[in-house]
Formats: sequence, structure tokens, C-alpha cells
Amino acid sequence: MTDDARRDDADGIITITFTRDRKLNAVTPAMLDLLAGAVSDLAHDDAARVLLITAEGRYFTAGLDITTMPADVGRGTDGIVRGSNIRRQYRDNARHDLLDELEQVEKPVVLAAQGPCLGVGVEIAVSCDFRLASDSATFALPELANLAVIPGSGGVSRLTRLVGPHWARWIVMAGQTVDAAQARAIGLVHDVYPADEFAARARAFALHLAGLPREALGLAKVAIDVAATVDRRTAREFDRVAQTLLFSSDDYRSRIEAFGSRATER
Repeated sequence: MTDDARRDDADGIITITFTRDRKLNAVTPAMLDLLAGAVSDLAHDDAARVLLITAEGRYFTAGLDITTMPADVGRGTDGIVRGSNIRRQYRDNARHDLLDELEQVEKPVVLAAQGPCLGVGVEIAVSCDFRLASDSATFALPELANLAVIPGSGGVSRLTRLVGPHWARWIVMAGQTVDAAQARAIGLVHDVYPADEFAARARAFALHLAGLPREALGLAKVAIDVAATVDRRTAREFDRVAQTLLFSSDDYRSRIEAFGSRATER
């Protein structure tokens, strides 16, 4: 636990809420550690069904806390700057493994941005399965203009897969901000809710996911990821293999029996 974020577990939902409003929820290593623990528990705890990432205050996040970033990256113990050191330190500091785990865990992960979502907030968002926004939310990647770097923690690659190179250039290269309505139009977010209803509707969506058949939900996530990266024939074959497993599941049998019982009662 950290003063800058909190964790709540209820109804099969792990909720991580950024609470560092005094610093516009700028993300610290401690906040990422809390999120990493939640992702691990989501993966290993059968009672955990959904991860919901939210925030309180004026911003979802203003991005990574710049004061936690080293100015002299890549210098080894011998005093020499090497590319291999830069890449290793960058992976560790930017928690690349955490973003990969968000993407790979076979349970749904939802990011709900109630306000501006910048930098690493967008990189976390595009690693999640679902992105929700309040009508006052905005999205931006200011790394190029502000720090002379790109959003390299998977931000460019994941964003481009979601919105295409056309809009990735607008957001990454030109540093343009998109509002919630535009984010939905280009495919960056799934839905937009009024600000005064946002927290309740985001949680209701997470509860909906928590109530779905877990094996089918997990395999659907894997199948979608496979379909996005392989040829069409391979994707269809994977669908068939996944379906074979689901046809033998208790969830499938119980639902078929329930349909049969209702049909008999009519």
C-alpha cells in the first residue's frame, strides 16, 4: 500500500485507484509496485476476476513522475555509457514487464480515466483490454515535445495497433491531445460516460465482466490476441481448438442444461 494509490478487493474485482491528486497523479515506482501486485494476484487468485484501474482528482495521471527518472541513463559501473545498459535500465524503470503482464493475463483488465490521461497513463491504457473515459477525459503523449524521447514502453506499438498509423502520428509525432469523444471515434476508448455517472458505470461494467464465464472469457482474450498477430487460417484453427476445450467445460454444460430446463417449462 502507498499513500499515492490504494487497492480495494470486492465482488471479484481488484480496484487500483491513483490518489496522488496533489501531484496530478504523476506515477511513482510505488504506484507501479502496487499495480504489479494486483496484476500478479489477478493471475494467480481464482477469486479475482477483473482488474479495474481508476483514479481520483483532477487527472487520471499527468504521466510518469519526472523526478524519478535518471538524467544519466546507461552508465555502467565502469563509467561507460552503453546501449545495452540503457535498454536494461529503461525496461526496469519503465516496468515493461508489468505492461506485458497486463496484456497477457487471461482475465479482463479495465482502465477507467475520469480526467486527463497523459504519457505512461496512455501506455498503461493501451495495455489493457478495455478503456473507459468520462466526458471530461483527454489523452495525450507529450514525451517527444517535453523530453525529446518517444513513448517507448510499448506506447507507440500498442497505440498504433489500436488506432492505426494515421492517428498514431497525430498523437505521438505531433503531440496532439484528443478528447473523449474523439478517442472513442478513433478506437482508443470503448465508451464515454458522463462525469457525474462515471465511477458507478465503470464499476458496473467491471461487475458485468466479473459475472461472465471465466474460462470462455480468458480463452476469448487469447484468441483475439492470436487473431491479431497470425494469418487467418491459423487464427481459425486456434478458434476451433479453443472451442473444443470450452465445449467440455462445466460452464457450457450448466448453461445448456439451464436452457433445456427453461424450454421444458414453457
